[in-house]
Amino acid sequence: MIPIDLSGKTALVTGGGQGLGQATSRVLHQAGANVVVNYFDDADGLNRQRAETTANELGERALALAADVRKPDELRAMMERTVEQFGSLDILVNNAAVLRDKSFRKMIDAEWSAVIDTNLTGVFNACKAAEPHLAEGGRIVNMASISGFVGFFGQANYSTAKAGVVALTKVLSKELARRNITVNAVAPGVALTEMGKSIPEDHRLEMLKQIPLNRFAEPEEIANTILFLCSKLASYITGQTIHVNGGWWG
Repeated sequence: MIPIDLSGKTALVTGGGQGLGQATSRVLHQAGANVVVNYFDDADGLNRQRAETTANELGERALALAADVRKPDELRAMMERTVEQFGSLDILVNNAAVLRDKSFRKMIDAEWSAVIDTNLTGVFNACKAAEPHLAEGGRIVNMASISGFVGFFGQANYSTAKAGVVALTKVLSKELARRNITVNAVAPGVALTEMGKSIPEDHRLEMLKQIPLNRFAEPEEIANTILFLCSKLASYITGQTIHVNGGWWG
């Protein structure tokens, strides 16, 4: 058995208090990393509660920090606080995302912008804020989606953003290679998170028919792929998108 040991490394997970972000925060922490659980400080305080609960569950070597990925100043401040707290920044996982599904004809400008600004520009902003602090040989893992390849009905904004994340990943892998920083993406199918469970049941049943493994992913299965990409085992993998979808290509 080859263990994955991230002891002494510090990981920051955007949107790390829920869904795939929470699963990733837990897995990286279990592997020994210090983990910053980022959250968007929404008006009702739900994101803060989830992030702080996650960080408290993890215990030592975990910290919840607020920053809106749409706001570069907040991201820069969070990166600086991370280095002050843990002494380094070695891993950035760009997970924060929103959904505003609606058919192209009915989608309004604000629904397009909300998804592009968070799911694509937010990834760019976080990478730009993190890069000066990332250690030599660091890791960036961006959350893409099967939607960026298949293009689901009602997801003109989401599919476009996720396809853009894949392209951005390829570019950054080349630009950051001189510092031995790898940049990869993970493209999940549907995982059994709060977001996944929000898909109407009839739609989920249709999706399930297209998955050869005949089930949706558990969040930990996506997180384990991210863990691999953050480890020494993936030291020669960069610019790639790893598809974790149970064989679904319909």
